Amino acid sequence: MVNGLLIGLLTVLAAENPAATPNERPPRNSAATLKVPNPNDAVEQEYQKLLEEDDAAQEEVDKWIRDEQAFAKAGAGISKAALAAKIDQRFGKVRKAYGDFLLFHPKHARARLAYGSFLNETGEEDEAVAEWEKAREIDPKNPAAWNNLANHFGHRGPVDKAFAYYEKAIELNAAEPTYYWNLATTVYLFRRDAMEYYKFSEPQVFDRALELYRKALQLDPKNFILAHDYAQSYYGIKPLRTADALAAWKEALKLANDDVEREGVYLHLARVELNSGLFEDSRKHLNSVTNQMHLNLKNRLLRNLAEKQSQAPATNAPPAKVPPTK
Repeated sequence: MVNGLLIGLLTVLAAENPAATPNERPPRNSAATLKVPNPNDAVEQEYQKLLEEDDAAQEEVDKWIRDEQAFAKAGAGISKAALAAKIDQRFGKVRKAYGDFLLFHPKHARARLAYGSFLNETGEEDEAVAEWEKAREIDPKNPAAWNNLANHFGHRGPVDKAFAYYEKAIELNAAEPTYYWNLATTVYLFRRDAMEYYKFSEPQVFDRALELYRKALQLDPKNFILAHDYAQSYYGIKPLRTADALAAWKEALKLANDDVEREGVYLHLARVELNSGLFEDSRKHLNSVTNQMHLNLKNRLLRNLAEKQSQAPATNAPPAKVPPTK
């Protein structure tokens, strides 16, 4: 267990910029269920305490890793191996708590789901899949089991199983946006597999992915990351559907939570406009970007804009101001 954690820890601590980009996201594993349990039930109360212990351990370990990153930058802190051992000891208590609970309640599907998610997050993927499979066998009508297994098959294969399992999750709970989102992403990323599975042409596969994204957004209309994923999917479609792509980015812009997210969307709008010959609109959006973290990409787009304008037919628009190359 220490080795698996240490590998993940080395990856985290070695990153100079550990923050993920908005379109990157980990697998979305849910332990939700459509059934509403009795909160006064003794087993349910024990199960809820188990989840609280799991959450507390995850938060504590996350803090240790963040603190160690800060200490490492200052030239202090403990060794990676020592931190990994500390994490393993903390997670070991949670692992034992799950084991004790399931020893007395082996048919508790939601506990199997939660334990599987815990194992997956701590690097024990095969063991996680085994728990999710048990949960699916115990309660085949729980959509979360199908979704979590679909996430696994989407990463490890066979991809056909991911398509089928996401569809089953949607069939069992058509009101959960995560399932549409996950299936949209998988269809989009594995287009050739989707073409074979659905007997679609590539344009039809794109249409299917976009349809699934839109359904997810209909169910979760204020989710910026979801809107960002949907808008970004237009980059893979050739020829570019300019009007649809711009409309999607403008919807994402409405959901941006801060200036960093807003300016990130401005860059995407500028990129689509630049590649579509809408040079003046592109320049306006680029001029709205001032945040330091976006300046390298802004400057690159400005240089591309100047080059494309110089090759385009003459217009009345002023040439782009290109910053000096550093």
